[in-house]
Amino acid sequence: MSQERKVVALGGGHGLAATLTALRSFTSSITAVVTVADNGGSSGRLRTEFPILPPGDLRMALAALCSDDEWGRSWAEIMQYRFTSEGELNGHAVGNLLLAALWDRDEDTVAGLDRVGALLKVIGRVLPMASEPLDIEATFENSIGTKIVRGQAEVATTKGRLKSIRIIPENPTAYPEALTAIADAEWITMGPGSWFSSVIPHLLVPAQRDAIVASQAKKILLLNLDTADKSAGEYAGYSPLEHLRILSEYAPELHFDCVAIDSSADGQDELRAHLSTIGSELVVADLRSAGSPLHHDVKKLGQLFSHIDSEILVG
Repeated sequence: MSQERKVVALGGGHGLAATLTALRSFTSSITAVVTVADNGGSSGRLRTEFPILPPGDLRMALAALCSDDEWGRSWAEIMQYRFTSEGELNGHAVGNLLLAALWDRDEDTVAGLDRVGALLKVIGRVLPMASEPLDIEATFENSIGTKIVRGQAEVATTKGRLKSIRIIPENPTAYPEALTAIADAEWITMGPGSWFSSVIPHLLVPAQRDAIVASQAKKILLLNLDTADKSAGEYAGYSPLEHLRILSEYAPELHFDCVAIDSSADGQDELRAHLSTIGSELVVADLRSAGSPLHHDVKKLGQLFSHIDSEILVG
């Protein structure tokens, strides 16, 4: 196993945080490229008040990569701490406020992230996927007809079949640092996470999509876990193969060398048959957390990455 394999992890929210935590046991050369379309909670309130990126997903990525010592762990806890009050600070995360303060003072997003990264002694680097805050808009179809919704939280929770998804503005500027990391990467991971609001948006930034497709990196897709309640969340009615096909609609030339799925997921045979026709490897493993069955276990993910490196994507 290469302790310094260069990995770029794409995503947002809790799914990306789990991937980053797992990657730390595998390599120290990690670049997280994070969605910037959050419009809810603390991040939504801050982006309404200040002309800044929503800090929440970026904060979570920084906390996931903090150094594994008393200093790093204590600062990660502080970054994640949320105020509880009857006033304006209620619900705000300390890390969100810290990032907002640095960006408001210096107006340099990447420098602010790097400064907080230095404070937390993070393993790797955290970068936004675009230089301006984005909005996600999607069209869904249900028994009543079609419905257009706007906003990350709204898109993630709307019931119905996805017809199309887009970001506003349509052609945002990607950070050169992120594009360079993608070009230099040995691995690129996508997922797990909210498919419509955290994963697909990475393919809606034209410069970043082109960089991902052009990169010589091995590309790994981490599929989400099945839930017992098929009516819950944004994946109602979608099989693993459909998830892959939805992703392919927005980047037809993107080829994944490896697709990882939890051993309890339905639709494995269908997915394996499809992947065999396009030269992709399906990896099936127990990835579910025993204590939190809706989330991936970071230790199991770490073992998965080691297995992929030594047995699947050798060389």
